[in-house]
Amino acid sequence: MAQVPFMRPPDHEFLYDVGDTVEVYCDHDKNNERVRGWLKGIVVQVDPKMVAVQFRTNVYLTDGWMVPDHILWFPQHSPHIRMPARKAVAG
Repeated sequence: MAQVPFMRPPDHEFLYDVGDTVEVYCDHDKNNERVRGWLKGIVVQVDPKMVAVQFRTNVYLTDGWMVPDHILWFPQHSPHIRMPARKAVAG
């Protein structure tokens, strides 16, 4: 196959990979109350447009329904999904 010259390497195809820990802004249970905020989950599926994240706690759709399998789908470039913030190391 012929080599195609480029100025810089192409972008990674996906922002997230299966197994990544991410934070998602969603409705979820915290201390037996339903709250809206950032929640850690694990990426379980990735395709060119969407990312599936699974959680250990109950999560809810925006219209209020609980998601039975604890998996929410987000667009690859959604502002509601991010890599976890790193905590400062005391030392």
